[in-house]
Parts: sequence; C-alpha cells; structure tokens
Amino acid sequence: MKGKTVAILESRMREQMAELVRKHGGTPFLAPALAEIPDVGPTHIRELIHDWTSTPPDIFIFQTGVGTRALFAATDGLQLTDALLRLLDAAQVLVRGPKPTAVLRSRKVRIDLAATDPFTTPEVLAELADVQLRGKRVVVQRYGETNRELQTTLADKGAQVIEITTYRWGLPEDITPLQQLIGALDRDEIDLVAFTSASQVVNLFTVAKQGGNESSLRQSLGRTLVASIGPVCSATLRKLAVRVDLEARPPKLGPFIGAINAALTVPSRLDKS
Repeated sequence: MKGKTVAILESRMREQMAELVRKHGGTPFLAPALAEIPDVGPTHIRELIHDWTSTPPDIFIFQTGVGTRALFAATDGLQLTDALLRLLDAAQVLVRGPKPTAVLRSRKVRIDLAATDPFTTPEVLAELADVQLRGKRVVVQRYGETNRELQTTLADKGAQVIEITTYRWGLPEDITPLQQLIGALDRDEIDLVAFTSASQVVNLFTVAKQGGNESSLRQSLGRTLVASIGPVCSATLRKLAVRVDLEARPPKLGPFIGAINAALTVPSRLDKS
C-alpha cells in the first residue's frame, strides 16, 4: 500500500480505516458517503411497546450508540421509557460495541452479551452461538440499513426478528468530498476505492448522476481497483456494472484492509472477473 492512495467512503469508522491505511504506508482519501438521518416513528414505537407488553421479546440486540440513543429519546417523549426498561430487564440484552454499551449503561440497563472487537456481525452471531433461538422473539435495532446477514441468520435459526428503525442512511449534507473523489477518479489519482456498504455505492452514483458524471464515474472505476466489504455490497456494485476486484473474507475490517494491502502490493493476484 506504500505510496498508494486509497479512497474511503466509510462514515462512522473512517478515522479507524484511515489510520490502518496510514500504518500500511498508504494515503487515505476521505469521502464520507453516508449521513445518519433520524427516522423514529413515535406511533410505531408506541405500538411496538404496547405489543411487547403482552408478548415480551426474549432478546434485544443494540447495534449502534446513535440508534440506541434515538430509541430512548423517542420513549422519553412518549413517556414510555419505564415500560421499555422493564422489558429490557426481563430479556437478554446484547450489544455490538462500546457505543451502545455506554448509552445503555447511562440508563442502568443490564448487559448480558457483548460482541468482541472489531464489533461486527460475526462477533454478534458468535455471542448467540449457544443461545436457543427457535421460537424466540428477537428485537434488532437497525443501523442505517437492514443488517441482512444478522437478520437472515436469526431467521434461519427459527427466531422471529423484529426490527426497530431509529435512523436511516442518507446523503451527507456536504457532498463536496464525494464530488472531489469523482474528480480525482477521473484524473486517475486514486489507486483503490474501498466500499464498506451498498448504500455508499448508491450514494456515490447519485452524486455523480446529479453532476452528469455517472458514465464517466463508471469508466473511472473501471481503471482503478475496487474493494468490497462483502457480498451485498459487491452485488450492488455489479448491478451498476462496476467490476469488483476484491471482497473481504470474512467481511471484517481487519481482513478487508489486509486484502487491500495485498492487492496493492501484488496487483496481478486480483481476480478481475
């Protein structure tokens, strides 16, 4: 990766990714492609808690701090926080990382299971490996977009999955970095573009389309290396006729950066199918 420029479209973990790129001798080009937009429906939250009072969930999974905080803000406004806390006390509570942990502890919520570093979906599923899920009602706090890997695995194990939407991914208010990235790609100044979600792909092409650069963006991506965090992201890229040069296996940040470093060191090893 030494001397190479890597475009990072990640928002929440962009600094961590940038630091990993720097450690490998690369230069990060930051172009956050996602913004967290509050999307809490008070009526829906009220209906959920009313339903849970009669048929309590068995497991709650909290994936992000901002989403957990938004849920409590909604129940505060509805004067239903005490009811939510009673439901949490009667269920198993699983957290994906330190941020939802901090929010829950500020509300004095007991935490039963906690995913380990790097706090991704495989670590969440590992915590549930010995938990009987068949017939269980599992509430999943959504983060920007549905975590299909988590939801599918839970459903395959017989769980009834209930998703809470607290925010969604949208375009950043300032799209200048994305516009600059499109320009840099056009000038062949980027060695590799790292996509860590399907929504980043969609938003990058949305910005390009707004500027009349969709076709040139596709051509530019064809001249650089394209890295995908996992199969859902890869499928979105291919749907937009973008070649995927590498996909993280497993879909974790560490292996992803390692694969990027290897690809930039020995480009001939890439499968350009």
